[in-house]
Amino acid sequence: MKKFIKSMAVIATLGLSVGAVSVNAETKLDQLLEQVKKDRISEGKINRERENEFKAARADKQALLNKGKRQLKAEQDRGDRLAKQFSQNERTLGEKAAELETAKGDLGEIFGVVRRQANDTIGAITGSIISAQYPGREALLGKLAEAKELPNIAELEELWIALQTEMTESGKIAKFDTEVVDNEGGVSTQSVTRIGSFNLMNDTNYLIYNVQTSQVQPLGRAAESQYLNTVTGFAAASAGSLVPVYIDPSKGSILRLNTQKATLKERFDAGGPVGIIITIVLAIGLSIAIVRFFSLFLLQAKMRKQMKNTETPNTNNPLGRILTVYQENRNTDVESLELKLDEAILRELPSIDRGLNLIKIFAAIAPLLGLLGTVIGMILTFQQITLFGTGDPKIMAGSISMALVTTAEGLIAALPLILAHAIVSGQAKSVTNLLDQQSAGIVAAHSEKESA
Repeated sequence: MKKFIKSMAVIATLGLSVGAVSVNAETKLDQLLEQVKKDRISEGKINRERENEFKAARADKQALLNKGKRQLKAEQDRGDRLAKQFSQNERTLGEKAAELETAKGDLGEIFGVVRRQANDTIGAITGSIISAQYPGREALLGKLAEAKELPNIAELEELWIALQTEMTESGKIAKFDTEVVDNEGGVSTQSVTRIGSFNLMNDTNYLIYNVQTSQVQPLGRAAESQYLNTVTGFAAASAGSLVPVYIDPSKGSILRLNTQKATLKERFDAGGPVGIIITIVLAIGLSIAIVRFFSLFLLQAKMRKQMKNTETPNTNNPLGRILTVYQENRNTDVESLELKLDEAILRELPSIDRGLNLIKIFAAIAPLLGLLGTVIGMILTFQQITLFGTGDPKIMAGSISMALVTTAEGLIAALPLILAHAIVSGQAKSVTNLLDQQSAGIVAAHSEKESA
């Protein structure tokens, strides 16, 4: 295109030259011819160069085409190979998938066993008093129990170690320091002894492991002395010695229930006003019995002393007063003396028997008061049933306790009163019998003197 434009410019220039120099036409035609020849030679040279360039470019394009064909053939061959390999891989993947499903069936069963065992182990470890010494053991087991994929070897080993630790420590007696929460909420670090997986105790009392708060705390109320004595004995024992101690297989629950039993004072308070009256009756009856017992005991001692010296009677005892009556009526006849002595004995009987009937009455009243408390308790029970129904037994527990406790208190009060009455009555009878014997002896001796 460039050559063409150049030629057209030459032609235009020619035309202009012809029109401008019409005078010198002949002179310029030769020059123009020469110029055209030169331009033709130059244009031919340019065309040849262009042709050579085109041929060279054509050769390069053919080489590129051949190279592209070779690359296409190579990629086609590679595609065939990859397609063949893909098909082979698909078959291999199918086979491996089948093998995986087969193996997964066994592993899935193992997975279920692991999750179930992890759940069971968490329950055992969480409620175990060994966790007071080794806290936080259930964290990994919780992950195993909630896992959605198969556990690895390390996780299975942790489960194994947790089970083995629980079994091993359950057969040991260990002493360790830990925080103990007292009944007022205060926290202190104490030395605690663990007996297997059964008991926790310090130097003075049994302890329990609270699962909800993961803390060690007392039973709530001190255990009975028979249990606490074993704790103090165990704490004071030397190494290698055998010391008896109570073992609670329920990890402290039985001991805690034992401390929740009603104390003697609580049982007494359950009797209410009737129980207080029964106690007062018992106290008065026993007081009278004790006073009369010692009074009669001293009276018997004085009488035994008087029996050793009957010639000089002493009026501080019944026998001395009987002997005084005899001394005053020594010269009377037997019948009159006997009447005088009987009269003297009758005067002594009220002082000897004083208080015995009252003790007997109290012994009879006590069970009747217990029966009265039972009736009152049952009346209150039925009233509560009428108001609240029978849904909650605790509502009726107070009235039923009153009904039962007062009966027991009445019987408990009656038994010692009956026994005390029998003892004091026996003493009184022995004093009376002694007076009768001495009186009969005096009458017999006086009768012999008169006969002589």
